[in-house]
Amino acid sequence: MKPSVLLLVLASVLGGCGKGTAPSTNNEPAKIEQPALTMVVGSVASDSGNIYSGEIRARHETQLGFRIGGKIIARLVDAGARVRAGQVLARLDPVDSSLQASSAQAQYQLAAADAERYRELRSKGFVSQSALDAKEAVLKTAAAQAGLTGNQTGYTELRADHAGVIAATMAEVGQVVSAGQPVLLLAQDGEREVAIAIPETEFAGLKIVAPADVTLWSEKSDAVHFKGRLRELSPSADTASRTYAARVALSGSVARAELGMTAQVRFNGHSRNNQFIIPLTAIFQQGDQAAVWVVAADRSVSLHPVNVAAYRDNGAVIASGVTAGERIVGAGVHKLHTGEKIRIIEGEFADGNAE
Repeated sequence: MKPSVLLLVLASVLGGCGKGTAPSTNNEPAKIEQPALTMVVGSVASDSGNIYSGEIRARHETQLGFRIGGKIIARLVDAGARVRAGQVLARLDPVDSSLQASSAQAQYQLAAADAERYRELRSKGFVSQSALDAKEAVLKTAAAQAGLTGNQTGYTELRADHAGVIAATMAEVGQVVSAGQPVLLLAQDGEREVAIAIPETEFAGLKIVAPADVTLWSEKSDAVHFKGRLRELSPSADTASRTYAARVALSGSVARAELGMTAQVRFNGHSRNNQFIIPLTAIFQQGDQAAVWVVAADRSVSLHPVNVAAYRDNGAVIASGVTAGERIVGAGVHKLHTGEKIRIIEGEFADGNAE
């Protein structure tokens, strides 16, 4: 056989062997699915209202102060003390008031003696009626001054106008105070309220007498619930916090609503039913456009643009782009690709409400 023919035969045989050893594509290892935390849109109800944290306060809080100035020589109560109506709470140094009262009493006695003498002289015709009238006027003035200084001796004691609890002390023993300067803050017994702050974005949506649910979390295992209504809403915002001070009055028995307790207020019917709140970690930002990863029935993900109505501490309020019942990825959104299949993990996210 010629050498050229032999080479052709060998090449043909080797080529056939090579085709028989090609790897099969059916034995490729399966791609590992990436796990992802997910949530169902609307699983946190958005129509239950806004939640605000506040503090239990008395409906009537009175700043107590002396009606005259002086030096405080005794303060008989501290913050937190329960007092009854008429109880003495503090005292001023009475020396000056006593001296003024003694001086006024002496002037009154002198004026009374002069008036009596002029009455006798007038009855005998020795003085005119106008002279007697002048003495009578001096007597009335002296009597009024004696009565005023006599009352002021009682003003050296600061008494409680109503029963209640001392919420704060604003002066100490030895301090010189002026008339009317606050010394104690008295929280009166009776009605209780929750003091809260309303953000600018929610101010227009709230009206006086709006119904609310109030929860006390003094004991998490035994939460205390009250019904309430919005009694007061400040018309101007605080210059520092840009929030509006508000008071929610509690109804029913308030025996367990102790002053200073933390309370949560949820306004009923104050929400936008077409909005949902989702975790901030679920937002995938593409330039100026926000989006979320929506999980399909086959566990593949696709990016859906959404309209974010507001960003808040407890999440992003979504106005459009997703519907209730859709499952979205709640974390790790920057690691996904369109069409990728994931292994669904039910996530636990902070409770929140669209407002």
